[in-house]
Amino acid sequence: MSPAQHLPLMGIRIVAIEQYGAGPFATQHLADLGAEVIKIENPNDGGDVGRVVGPHYFGPGDSHFYEAFNRNKRSLALDLKKPEGRRVLLDLVSRCDIVFNNLRGDLPAKLGIDYAALAESNPAVVCVHLSAYGRTGSRAAWPGYDYLMQAEAGYLSLTGEPEGPPARFGLSIIDLMTGTTAAMAMLAGVLGARNTGQGRDLDVSLFDVALHNLAYVATWYLNGNHVTKREPRSSHPSLTPSELYQTRDGWIFIMCNKEKFWGVLANVVGKPEWVTDPGLADYKARLLNRDRVRRELDAVLMEHDTDEWIRRFAGKVPVAPVFDVAQALDSEFVAEQQRVVDFMHPEHGPIKNVASPVRVQGAELPTRAAPRMGEDTDALLDELGYGKADIAALREQVVVQ
Repeated sequence: MSPAQHLPLMGIRIVAIEQYGAGPFATQHLADLGAEVIKIENPNDGGDVGRVVGPHYFGPGDSHFYEAFNRNKRSLALDLKKPEGRRVLLDLVSRCDIVFNNLRGDLPAKLGIDYAALAESNPAVVCVHLSAYGRTGSRAAWPGYDYLMQAEAGYLSLTGEPEGPPARFGLSIIDLMTGTTAAMAMLAGVLGARNTGQGRDLDVSLFDVALHNLAYVATWYLNGNHVTKREPRSSHPSLTPSELYQTRDGWIFIMCNKEKFWGVLANVVGKPEWVTDPGLADYKARLLNRDRVRRELDAVLMEHDTDEWIRRFAGKVPVAPVFDVAQALDSEFVAEQQRVVDFMHPEHGPIKNVASPVRVQGAELPTRAAPRMGEDTDALLDELGYGKADIAALREQVVVQ
């Protein structure tokens, strides 16, 4: 049996009406694990807008951005607004487990891609909708993007230095987490449908995920009326040392989030007296004396370079160097763990990308680069029973490409 046959999601088929970031990220999680993801792209509007998101490209209609979100998928160039295109979609739905989209909240019902519209073709189909603000309520027709969610959900008030302007995350973290949440919703839906024979709609929105991510910060406010604010040096709101500290040549992040790590740190830096000092001996004391902890740690840590402290702390105290993106991807640990993988493209050759975060015992994950628009159109239509004359007619009407 080949390694591919061991992939946990082999046999699950997903029809994905998706574009840009959050939606494609969701289905890519599942494609990496063996699901068949059929990406629907409109041949009359250029397909997934992510194909042209710059500034970096492998070729026309094939941006680095697009390749980051669409590996291991198949592309069917199909115009769903035409009756003939609708018929092809229903044929696909009759043979799939999931219909997924990341359209504006009011559009799935209008396009007939919700459960009410598709159940007749497949009562067990799971329809998962990823939108900005959900499919109901006053904002169902609103467009929305990651940074807007960060702004409204309070993230900008928690990020950056206290005296600086509001600051967003450096990554589109809400897109990425909403995509991951949608992947979980798809799997939950399939499990439910296989237990009952009945599909349903499941909804995930950027706004709901952004709010949900507030987690303990939300609980502190909702139950104790505590409003968390920004802390200097990206500090943890209630634990110290758990922030950035200066070394001789830069910065290091230390997180003594368990009491035992403080004693280990004190001994490693040659300050065993800190363990019994009443002003430093426990969580509460160190939080009250955070400025002192910062001054004294800075003074000690600035005696050596970051690399030296990483060597001394390694495996004893939770610590990390502060890297830029290039340093992060080029690090020895990333290479050791084989976290950068070549995905093969028929035109461009190997395209480097970050590996799936899920490791599957006894299996090698697929390494097919993102598909060209319509790359799998003929093969998919053939699988559905369309003859060469039928496909030619659809192509002449620009229903497919």
